[in-house]
Amino acid sequence: MRQILVYYAEKNASTVSRTLETSVNRQDNTAGLRLKGVDHTARPTWKLKETVEFYRDTLGLPLIHTISARGWGPENHPDFLHFFFDSGNGSTIAFFYYLGAQEPESMKHRPGQPPIPSDHIFDATHTSWLVDTKEELLAWKDKLESKGVEVSSATAHEVIESIYFRDPNGYFIEITRKLRPVDESDARDAQLTLEAAIQLEAKSLETGGKAQSIDAIWNEKAGLLDQQLGSAGSNQALIRLYVLNVPEFSALVEAARSQPGCTVSEADDNYVIIDAQEPIEFHRKQLNLKPAVWYGLFTGGLRGRIESFGRDTVRIVPN
Repeated sequence: MRQILVYYAEKNASTVSRTLETSVNRQDNTAGLRLKGVDHTARPTWKLKETVEFYRDTLGLPLIHTISARGWGPENHPDFLHFFFDSGNGSTIAFFYYLGAQEPESMKHRPGQPPIPSDHIFDATHTSWLVDTKEELLAWKDKLESKGVEVSSATAHEVIESIYFRDPNGYFIEITRKLRPVDESDARDAQLTLEAAIQLEAKSLETGGKAQSIDAIWNEKAGLLDQQLGSAGSNQALIRLYVLNVPEFSALVEAARSQPGCTVSEADDNYVIIDAQEPIEFHRKQLNLKPAVWYGLFTGGLRGRIESFGRDTVRIVPN
């Protein structure tokens, strides 16, 4: 019996050792893993001819591969075509065409809609292509319009400028150019924004709700920055704006400098602080901001309450 126990003890020890060795090797093998970029995106289509002609002929994307197959997997999976267009830099955009499948009712009204976000859920899924210059962006607008495609005016966001249009299925398509490179300060700010949002969501779930307002996330983010900046964040101004120190928000900082009730200081290399004890207002046209930037004006973080936020004027008051 003792020999049997010794045998199993040694066997178990050997198994544990091999398991640990395998785990270490796996960690060594995965430590340098990095995704190399998007290979393809894919969507369903119920307009085979129109989709091929739009992407191949209107956008000029080469058709490079088509899979034609019987349906497999689930019993109700129809036979299908899966076709790929070269979308640049080694990536492709692909479509599934399911033979005999009926177009869902929810898709039938999509084609022909104007290139504005009419359904924020549906239109959130879209593809954006990159060009290098303003001239190229406007040239694409001219080209598409000459082919009968309705194209939006150019819209400047924080770090990109874009035009929008729809394909024959009603899918939102974007062509964009970069206004500036993003850097480490953008990455840190992005992390902080999402940390504030996740933290607020967790607090809301504890009370059976969900975060409903971006203002609340801005308030939460200001609290995180107060903590991170230590003495710089300890000043108890009734109103405090944290402004990311980047070109698209510089007009806000300059406008605050001209307001008698505002104090402007640098928190660190990433943020400028605007403090006030009384209500303050800013005006979009005076700041010369496009709506896409205007409505994200306080993304750096806000202590205080937004009393009103219209298309041209925002008023912030103490909590």
